[in-house]
Amino acid sequence: MNCLIRFIARRNSTTINNPVSPSTLRFYCSHSPPSSSTPPNTKLFVAGLSWSVDEKSLKDAFSTFGHISEVRIMYDKDTGRSRGFGFVHFSNENEATSAIDAMDGKALLGRPLRISFALEKVRGAPIVVPRLSNT
Repeated sequence: MNCLIRFIARRNSTTINNPVSPSTLRFYCSHSPPSSSTPPNTKLFVAGLSWSVDEKSLKDAFSTFGHISEVRIMYDKDTGRSRGFGFVHFSNENEATSAIDAMDGKALLGRPLRISFALEKVRGAPIVVPRLSNT
């Protein structure tokens, strides 16, 4: 692992002619699935939600594309107000893809939605991504 970190740091420092110190590196984790086949992605990340959108209105907006198993809007724990994004779980990947194609960029209650497949929570071995400074 240290070999990989040194390789990435050396490559980036030679690319931008600026040495990379350990304090400028960000560490992320990645997890590869144990099986060779990747599970279908049926969970959508929906950003740009108006504060007045609730789970019912979000489900109603996406239900025309297929069966929805779960809708969740993220709320601020201090104010109780929507954080402006949520997740929509479809029963299969084709329905989720149809929803992205049709709804990405469309307005819901006056705000354009930004929709993509949700990423899984990151777990596992660290991956090093250098942070480039302006100096």
